[in-house]
Amino acid sequence: MKLKILGSGSKGNCYLLQGKNETLILEAGIKYKDILKGLNFNLNNIVGCLVSHEHKDHSKAMRDILKSGIDTYTSLGTAKAMPQESYIETCYRLNFIKSEKQFNVGNFTILPFQTQHDAAEPLGFLIQHKELGKLLFITDSYYCQYKFTGLNHILIECNYSNEILQKRELPQRLKDRIVKSHFELGNVKEFLKATDLKEIKEIVLIHLSDNNSNELQFKKEIEILSGKPTYVADKDLDIDMNVYKF
Repeated sequence: MKLKILGSGSKGNCYLLQGKNETLILEAGIKYKDILKGLNFNLNNIVGCLVSHEHKDHSKAMRDILKSGIDTYTSLGTAKAMPQESYIETCYRLNFIKSEKQFNVGNFTILPFQTQHDAAEPLGFLIQHKELGKLLFITDSYYCQYKFTGLNHILIECNYSNEILQKRELPQRLKDRIVKSHFELGNVKEFLKATDLKEIKEIVLIHLSDNNSNELQFKKEIEILSGKPTYVADKDLDIDMNVYKF
């Protein structure tokens, strides 16, 4: 299975998990035409789309994805918080999911879990597939209350460094909002320390801030801490995520 990154950050988030016979879309925060382009305009093997919360950089194309006939999975709180709620809530392709209630999409098994963000009902996802193993996807959350074992891949937000943020001349209200809604480098490191990393193949840092992060520093610090190959999510980056690599 391959991870293909179509967008990561405040300008829009979208990731593809592409297996031999099926593809799962994670987030719909870029233009629909760009998602189509990333899929080579082939929707035949798309089994579904997961949307973590209602903010535009994660849900922008959700309505178009539903209209294209792709089953989409998100929380009821997310759907209710979206401006196009009247259409989305009544679309039969929309499936409401809840924290800690496991479900299947094609051959993917997904366990949603609660995240901490300034959104209505945000979720992270623990995703399993025979070609992939077990993948953790967590974004837009300043804290994670759960511990995970047996993971093979981690996609985790590493949005900002508190050191960089506090040096910038920004309104205190904005600084407070960032601190209470996004994963900071130090918090990511503490989370990884508390996580079973024995079977990890790689860590992918997602949703870096354009102004409050340092890509090379973040990659180096996480790689030293974890001892695992670490990538920073950049548009058009492809990563082999087969659970068995030969």
